[in-house]
Amino acid sequence: MNKYLIELGVEELPSSYVSGALKAFEDYVAAKLTEERLSFSSITPYATPRRLALIVEGLPDKQEDREELVKGPAQKIAYREDGSVNKPLEGFMRSTGVSEEELIIQELKGVPYVYANVIHRGKRSQEVLQEIIPSAIRSIPFEKTMRWGGKNLRFARPIRWLLSLFNDEVVLLDFEGIGCGRITRGHRFLGSQSIEIDHVDEYVEKLLENYVIADPQKRKDEVQVQIRHLAKSMGGEIRSDDDLLEEVTYIVEYPTAILGRIKDEYLYLPPVVLTTPMRDHLRYYPVYDPDGGLMPYFITVRNGNGEYKDIVSAGNEKVLDARLDDARFFFENDRKRSLEDFSQGLDSVLFQQKLGSMKDKTQRMGALAKRIGEELKVSQRTLESSQRAIALSKGDLVTEMVQEFTELEGTMGEIYALADGEEAIVAQAIREQYMPRSSGAEIPQSTTGSIVSLSDKLDTIAGLFAIGKIPTGSQDPFGLRRKAIGILRILKEKKWTIGLEELINSALAIYVDNQGLIFDDEKVRRQIVDFFLQRLEGMLAEEKIPYDVINAVLAVPEGTVLSIFQKAHALQDFLAAEDRDAYLDAAGRIHNIAQKNPEPQGAFNEELMEAGEMALWEASQKLMEPLEAAIALGDFKRALELTEVLTPVIHQYFDDVMIMAEDEGKRNNRLHQIHALDGAFTRLFSVREIVH
Repeated sequence: MNKYLIELGVEELPSSYVSGALKAFEDYVAAKLTEERLSFSSITPYATPRRLALIVEGLPDKQEDREELVKGPAQKIAYREDGSVNKPLEGFMRSTGVSEEELIIQELKGVPYVYANVIHRGKRSQEVLQEIIPSAIRSIPFEKTMRWGGKNLRFARPIRWLLSLFNDEVVLLDFEGIGCGRITRGHRFLGSQSIEIDHVDEYVEKLLENYVIADPQKRKDEVQVQIRHLAKSMGGEIRSDDDLLEEVTYIVEYPTAILGRIKDEYLYLPPVVLTTPMRDHLRYYPVYDPDGGLMPYFITVRNGNGEYKDIVSAGNEKVLDARLDDARFFFENDRKRSLEDFSQGLDSVLFQQKLGSMKDKTQRMGALAKRIGEELKVSQRTLESSQRAIALSKGDLVTEMVQEFTELEGTMGEIYALADGEEAIVAQAIREQYMPRSSGAEIPQSTTGSIVSLSDKLDTIAGLFAIGKIPTGSQDPFGLRRKAIGILRILKEKKWTIGLEELINSALAIYVDNQGLIFDDEKVRRQIVDFFLQRLEGMLAEEKIPYDVINAVLAVPEGTVLSIFQKAHALQDFLAAEDRDAYLDAAGRIHNIAQKNPEPQGAFNEELMEAGEMALWEASQKLMEPLEAAIALGDFKRALELTEVLTPVIHQYFDDVMIMAEDEGKRNNRLHQIHALDGAFTRLFSVREIVH
């Protein structure tokens, strides 16, 4: 079988673009090959900062032939009265390339038509690739694009060359006048800038000879091996950092790890003040001792070989010295004032034009934290520590350190609070207010920090929704989706039994009470609830809950965030355990009648019951108390099992009893019972959402 190689040679791509672009390129080519009837066994992606490449293996020589039954004119107009071919049929035969003998007659809705079996001969694979690859390149998405050299194409960086080989044959691509052939380029400084590839099989090896490791996974593995070995040689270790590793992988083509030293004069600074400029600004790896302490070393990864390591190390040390000089200056200036003093200046820091200053925000957070704490029945000490943490929570935003290194918000607040003699739990909560900082990251550990974090995030979401700043499509400049997921994770993982809608109502009410904000309360509340339900839907899907179970649980989102997850898992297990069709049919019949017939006025009257109604009434009465207890305990497995007991009784009831009796009293009585049962089922899920 055949192999095809396509390589796009580009000016250095931003590291954050490469992985996503490569995946999109691969997916598009795979989909188009399938669509064009070109089978293949595998696609192997390759990428460096200067190239995106795919090797497709197992390609046939040509497309599969395709047979198509093509409909022509109606028989009555296809032939003249003497049976000879009429003009409409002549045109059809020309367009399909068939002879009269190959035509067939078939009826369509009782009308005979002329048809032809047309064989579409497959094109050579090279021809198909010439059509697919240019559109595939154009389809690659980037956050930002540019034009260059008068070309119509927009791309992240200028494309400088195209390598396109089918085994050993060049497949020329007509693409914006960019040169296409069998030439690639090695490392910008160490390799040849004109490497001829005679066959696809030579590609990876010839690049390696020219200081390019084309396989990103191999390059990533090489980085890890080198930095760990170098750290170990100094008696230290490297902390796992997937984001930094991904970034380094896509800024080098030939990695070489180099050790550098941190000057002793900087080591008195808090470790995070040292590691933040190293990691986030210079892409250096800090080295830690086995006990977790920061050692006076760092490791940088050079895009090149091991020559002149001492010179490279010294250069990187000078760059770090400049950064740490700045950090020391900011830190020492900040320590001339207390965090409380910084916090006094928050009234001049704008949170949002319509929502007031950061001082206003902390006041709203304090009011919301008080309500949350009281609802959770936390201790007086926790209430007081959360209020103190909130009062200081945004103070570090006006420090020089955080203004320079914005990613240290909260972290510097904790450091400065401890230095000022604040309680450890208060300082910890200042840091934890921003947690979780990313998807899947750690949530706050302390109760105080969790309350502060909830208050901060809820205040932001409620306020921005109230003024119409709602995320749309991929646009979420305030990170509200991440904040919402953070709130849901805290409530779920802390197992807090406080209602989500109650929290939303409190946050909105505080905007009215404290801020005098005017908005459509019901509309905004509904928008926020729906926004959270969308996040819940995604979180449940990540836990492999079937879509119909998710819809069934979220259609009746009664209870807490924790109970929604418990309910979903219990319902998934309950439905998967055995055939539940009879149960779902019973619940469905109850729900359908309840939906079509509003519950009547008045009370249920036992004296109006007939013999056929007694069994269901007695079973349902026996059910209600233990069902309520199971729901209160979050034991939804037990709750579902309790309602299942009603299955045969409900079916028998419908066999014996006419719900819509002529007697109004009996009809209303039966509808009362139907609505009571429907209410019991819908405490757990919406049966109409379940596919069975």
